[in-house]
Amino acid sequence: MALFSNPIFQALIAGIFTWLCTLFGSSFVFLFKEVNDRFLAIMQGFAAGVMIAASFWSLLAPALEYAESSSSSLPAWLPVAVGFVVGGLFLRLLDYTVPHTHLSEDHGDSDNRKLPKTTMLFLAVTIHNIPEGLALGVAFAAASIGNGGATLTGAIALAIGIGLQNIPEGSALSLPLYADGRTKRKAFQMGQLSAIVEPVSAVIGAAAVLVVQEILPYALAFAAGAMIFVVVEQLIPESQSSNHTDDATLALIGGFVLMMILDVALG
Repeated sequence: MALFSNPIFQALIAGIFTWLCTLFGSSFVFLFKEVNDRFLAIMQGFAAGVMIAASFWSLLAPALEYAESSSSSLPAWLPVAVGFVVGGLFLRLLDYTVPHTHLSEDHGDSDNRKLPKTTMLFLAVTIHNIPEGLALGVAFAAASIGNGGATLTGAIALAIGIGLQNIPEGSALSLPLYADGRTKRKAFQMGQLSAIVEPVSAVIGAAAVLVVQEILPYALAFAAGAMIFVVVEQLIPESQSSNHTDDATLALIGGFVLMMILDVALG
């Protein structure tokens, strides 16, 4: 039983769960022949809503509570603000250094025409799965430390929320890959592999916090900043790039409310 109470093991299991959700979403490529723009816009909007809500209730709020309860002489807002900004800058650095592209291809990110479009699309989704894994690891480590507002049920709610938004994310990658000429099998493999970084980064996030507990408010806010960067830089623009903007916006609201209920009810 000691193994199951270990936050690193819990983070690993949570990361595997979210990866399996991506795998499930990627399997939609075997059911559909082409990408439905309305369906894709709704999925992107829903994922954005889940991540926005998770960033506040599962990450920023516990970060502020932990900072306020610590013995540090720093004002509580300072480590949270610093962590949030650094998280966004970290994702910007990855975007700048790793060649990739997005579905709408209008973000002005780092591009490399020597790589196939499908490879760069895969890299874009993989990059943006990293903060989700880090968020899981930090949340489970924070729950094990026991200070602030972080709880085990809250970390589980975060894992459920990320898993829910990974289902449409998996299909949002595999379906365009298939439409771009990849076989269904190859599109499925690339879709599910894009989330394999989540269990890895979840373990890294949990281990880092447990080794240096003082970084907890920074780490929680870092994960939130990175997730918000993904929402604003990728999910919202792509959900609004079709003729189904109202559907995407309503899906965002629905995803936000669902994640808020999960976190508040379970946390």
